[in-house]
Amino acid sequence: MAKIQVSSESPYVNTIGFSRAVRIDNIIAVSGTAPLDPDGTTAYPGDAYAQTRSCLEIIKEAIKEAGGSLEDVIRTRIMLKDISIWKEAARAHGEFFSRIKPACTFVEVKGFVRDDWLVEIEADCVTSEK
Repeated sequence: MAKIQVSSESPYVNTIGFSRAVRIDNIIAVSGTAPLDPDGTTAYPGDAYAQTRSCLEIIKEAIKEAGGSLEDVIRTRIMLKDISIWKEAARAHGEFFSRIKPACTFVEVKGFVRDDWLVEIEADCVTSEK
């Protein structure tokens, strides 16, 4: 059983001890992904749509690095700081997944590691190749 770990530019990698994504055989699990710019600052403060797109771009690259593609995504979990912004997040999610249609859940959470994050997203994938 081969294990592939995809690293992250997140400043929290060593503190928390996590990988952006982990692949075992044909399963890829993508960690909770926040809207972080490469320099570690929050991308698009106050803009739920843009933050969601940012998270999904990071997820897309992690899946690609693990040998998968967005077409392999079977589930996404969208965690929102305020559920009233779900339509903005849904619009961005739909731009990536309207054709693929993975199982998807939107939930409101009490908060995130950083107060200016509005969204954090997880994804699970099953690839056709082991």
